[in-house]
Amino acid sequence: MNLQVYFDFLVETTYRAGRITLGYYQTGIRPDYKPDDTPVTAADRAAEQFIRSEIEKRYPTHTILGEEFGDSQSESPAAFRWIIDPIDGTKSFLRGIPLYAVLVGLEIEGIVRAGAAYFPALDEMLCAADNLGCWWNGRRARVSEVNSLSQAYVCYTNFRNMEKYGRSLAFKRLNERAYALRGWSDAYGYLAVATGRAEIMLDPVMNIWDCGPFPPIFREAGGYFGDWQGNAGHAHGEALACNAALLPEILDLIRDADTAERDQ
Repeated sequence: MNLQVYFDFLVETTYRAGRITLGYYQTGIRPDYKPDDTPVTAADRAAEQFIRSEIEKRYPTHTILGEEFGDSQSESPAAFRWIIDPIDGTKSFLRGIPLYAVLVGLEIEGIVRAGAAYFPALDEMLCAADNLGCWWNGRRARVSEVNSLSQAYVCYTNFRNMEKYGRSLAFKRLNERAYALRGWSDAYGYLAVATGRAEIMLDPVMNIWDCGPFPPIFREAGGYFGDWQGNAGHAHGEALACNAALLPEILDLIRDADTAERDQ
């Protein structure tokens, strides 16, 4: 399948949605709170509505899954599904921190084949499609070649979730063996890994819309994106991204830590 037309549309739409969010950024916007106590703003809603309207005009038979407005799934599942997070990192956005992103992925028969992550306040675009490469602001993006945890930078989103979801020992051991641990969170951590500026990004819990574009980004950048057991993909409820050189060592460490926790 030639993905170029989808890819071009996806990147342009993600970029334009990101520019919409900048109209609300650092303006003192007030959030509403969802039942799970996470914030949502007028910027989230406006960006998602824009992306949905563009998809519906261009690809009316495709389905859409968005964080703010749900799933447009019909009774007959479509082969094409667009996955949208209009602002990944709303908490950062609310505080005027420029690490938030607009995320859009195109899933084809259950596998994400193209995706874009745009960071409006930084004006950084990370995008990829299968067999079309991974691109960071117009130049090729590649993961790093660091091959030892003793030289690796590890990123994460929420320290408390490591304990909540039973990953505290694995996280502790990674922290002990890695060169540096940094809380470059949400989508920004995945940007750092895909562009070779960090080696590992960890989330013990992950919604599909929070990682929609990342499978093709990491495939094309030469890295890994999937769960903590080595299963690639976006629908496992957790996420690990890393360069290819470190993956075996990381999986061994996680496996050993999980065994130790079960034996306690």
